[in-house]
Amino acid sequence: MEELLIPLGISQKRLAEKTGLTREQISSIVRCKCSITAEVASCLARYFGTTEQFWLDLQSNYNLESTQASELC
Repeated sequence: MEELLIPLGISQKRLAEKTGLTREQISSIVRCKCSITAEVASCLARYFGTTEQFWLDLQSNYNLESTQASELC
């Protein structure tokens, strides 16, 4: 949200409309309530002009940081 939507002036509603994702999906991702799947990564990559791997890597990094923060291992 802080790194893409706000600087680009894009609302969650507009992002949903432009990507074909639901507003609920966008909201859940922004609130870290669900993960970025391959399907979502593809939609976001097309809209933002990035690769799917970029979005999947962001998710993977988030997962690693969350695990390290909770010290489960």
